[in-house]
Amino acid sequence: MGKGQLNLQDSFLNQVRKENVLVTLYLINGFQLKGVVRGFDNFTVIMESDGKQMLVYKHAISTITPSRPITYGIAPTEQLGAS
Repeated sequence: MGKGQLNLQDSFLNQVRKENVLVTLYLINGFQLKGVVRGFDNFTVIMESDGKQMLVYKHAISTITPSRPITYGIAPTEQLGAS
């Protein structure tokens, strides 16, 4: 991805983090983790659930589902990946 291009992953994770949105992480082994995203980097996501923190590796995540719709603050054509 080139400099200045939109990174949907970072945009999504940052919004759910800033807004304290409850999310469900579906892992590739079938586990579901529910909690709030507290931080993330290129390889990991820090979740908090029931007062406990979890460091989850992104390669173990298949899907992230927020409890409510997330606003990205980007144009609709960018959301669809159009150039």
